[in-house]
Amino acid sequence: MIKIHVDAQDTAESVKQLQKVLGGTLTEKWGQHILSVSNEKAEGSIRFITFDWGVSLLEYDITFMDEVLIVVDTSNYNPINFYYCLEGYCGHKFGYESDEQIKIMEQFQSVILTNRDGGISDRYFPKDVKVVASVIQVRRKPFLRKRLNQGEELNKQLYNVFLDADHEKVFAYYGSYNLKIADVMASLQKVKAKGMIWVMQIEGLVYQILSMHMIQHNKEVLGTRPQTSLLKRELKTIRSFAKKIEKHIAQDFSLEEISAETGLTQAKLQEGFKLLYNKTVTEFIRNARLEVARDLIANSELNISEVVYSIGFTSRSYFSKIFKEKFGISPSEFKNSKRELGVV
Repeated sequence: MIKIHVDAQDTAESVKQLQKVLGGTLTEKWGQHILSVSNEKAEGSIRFITFDWGVSLLEYDITFMDEVLIVVDTSNYNPINFYYCLEGYCGHKFGYESDEQIKIMEQFQSVILTNRDGGISDRYFPKDVKVVASVIQVRRKPFLRKRLNQGEELNKQLYNVFLDADHEKVFAYYGSYNLKIADVMASLQKVKAKGMIWVMQIEGLVYQILSMHMIQHNKEVLGTRPQTSLLKRELKTIRSFAKKIEKHIAQDFSLEEISAETGLTQAKLQEGFKLLYNKTVTEFIRNARLEVARDLIANSELNISEVVYSIGFTSRSYFSKIFKEKFGISPSEFKNSKRELGVV
């Protein structure tokens, strides 16, 4: 096992201390720092970016060649950590209890952790398992000053964690699976802008992920989170098929065919789509087609009829009706407005 001791004062110094043990090269672009490693210890990258509202985003996309235990002394830097594993898994334990077992943070699970000042937090990474994970680190005082203006909207338990400016308390929350966070987290890798626009888009997604962690915690504490009988693998199957629908938008998907292909009952499909996307299967397909249609009208030279048939609709009048219901403007008016602006 590789043990790495970290006693840094911020995220940047933490990554530099990881580099001393793991090796690799550290580069910077547009405020994002990337530690790239390719040796006998690890293969992949660790990235971070820090924002001026008391938040840092730390991302792992890495495979370790041996088990890794990062022993973090929280005397100098003790943020609230919001964990999420998009791929693989990792683990954590509070190091002041020598006999405490490492608790696994599973794929798609929302986890919130913070230690008391001067405590020890052990972060565990398995051997030969690719881990794609995000850790949003929140420093309480600057975050409270700039962002937490409506703290009473959080449940009391989490709100008190933010108000614990002297870091006297330990907090650990291992939530249920949240695949909606997975979709937003995946978007972090798809941002194509450059410079300041890139930073702003990343910052917006980080704020969205952070809010989703908080909302889930609030719902689960209050007992208002929708209950589901679906297993994690079933939710993963539904999410994968939703991606297939978006990729093959013109295909005529029926509930019966989706059920046969996924091996899930129609009732489970409807339950899963409602849970993940707040839509029935039919509503999800229709919404996905309208989103594609909007982009085609705005960014291509296709006329309205060509757009209608390219996304799988057969009736232009029906398309126009539901397009206006969703976007508040007819397809023709939308296309004309883009032409006036010189977009198409």
